[in-house]
Amino acid sequence: METYELVKSKAMAAKKAAAKLAVINTAVKNKALLAMAEALEKGQEAILAANALDMERAEAKGMKSSMLDRLKLTPERISGMADGLRQVAGLPDPVGNVVGGSTLANGLRVTKVRVPLGVIGIIYEARPNVTADAAGLCLKSGNAVILKGGSEAMESNKAVADILSAAAEEQGMPVGCIQFIDTSDRQAVSDLIHMNGLVDVVIPRGGAGLIKMVVMNATVPVIETGAGVCHTYVDANADIPMAVKICLNAKVQRPSVCNAMETLLVHKDIAPKFLPPMLDAYFEAGVEIRGDEGVQAYSEKVVPATVEDWAAEYGDLRLSVKLVASVEEAMEHIAAYGTGHSECIVTEDYAKAQLFQLSVDAAAVYVNASTRFTDGNEFGFGAEIGISTQKLHARGPMALPELTSTKYLICGNGQVRG
Repeated sequence: METYELVKSKAMAAKKAAAKLAVINTAVKNKALLAMAEALEKGQEAILAANALDMERAEAKGMKSSMLDRLKLTPERISGMADGLRQVAGLPDPVGNVVGGSTLANGLRVTKVRVPLGVIGIIYEARPNVTADAAGLCLKSGNAVILKGGSEAMESNKAVADILSAAAEEQGMPVGCIQFIDTSDRQAVSDLIHMNGLVDVVIPRGGAGLIKMVVMNATVPVIETGAGVCHTYVDANADIPMAVKICLNAKVQRPSVCNAMETLLVHKDIAPKFLPPMLDAYFEAGVEIRGDEGVQAYSEKVVPATVEDWAAEYGDLRLSVKLVASVEEAMEHIAAYGTGHSECIVTEDYAKAQLFQLSVDAAAVYVNASTRFTDGNEFGFGAEIGISTQKLHARGPMALPELTSTKYLICGNGQVRG
């Protein structure tokens, strides 16, 4: 079958399933999610065998260690995927929730309720856990899902998707509600993002290159997620021990994720007291520092920064560091190079904190806390599909409510418009 026909057939099946899924009650959805979790654990042997094939091919191609770690599945990681599905089953169902309403002067009763988006396409790279996470969140919010994972994880993703789909359908979910595009042909992504009328929205999850390609080329609506050039600004009035703790965590705790800090901005007046202990902590943790001339004066280990470094999402133990003369200069730098994800100021000055939070244009703006908290679970939303860095239709961690739209229900007793 030609790639276009393959993608179209899956989109048509998902569209048909979405109409039925939109009216399935919460109990059925939860029962299916719990069965999917159990099926993952029972199918662990088959999933690990499939993953071993992907790992072998990836290693032969010279995939870097950080990507191999994302690709690798273990019994513990499969259990984590199953637990994630159980957590989603325990979350409130947003479908049918009343958002607002009123009775008009003419007697019409207008109610605004949450409804599923319809068919969601998820485009992602070498992370098999996304297959389970995305399927669970989409089904709980009443949406059919089309999964297009990276070719590096083809066998793993297919094994997981097949198990999830079979378990869901056995529990009464519509046939075709979970679709997996099982081809490594890159044309499949292009076809999926042009399936207007069949696919309601696509959500890319991965590196900046993938996200940019989807955003620039899709005719289907896109929710942009993930690209995270996150900054921390240490103000002149910062508490130094607190600042060191926050800045170390923001970079080192998990450097490969989108909410990790990539650029540290330091007020020049606090630099003499702050940078020596901060740089020592980074060097001890194995971080490579790329700094401007002012930062280079504090250590011979600092690598000169280039203009490209300020815009880089490293995703590893590299960090760019720059001295600034004011909070205004820090905000100007963030406006020029940030991606609208997560930004932080460390300060004891209330006015500066307020100015920063009100002025900086990002999904999450912190005062005296690590950017690593930008996460659906950490915010108390439960699981998330990704971090939206745009303003429509959702912004920040996208949990179940963000996977819905709304519609108006109007009830009357014979009213006509004169």
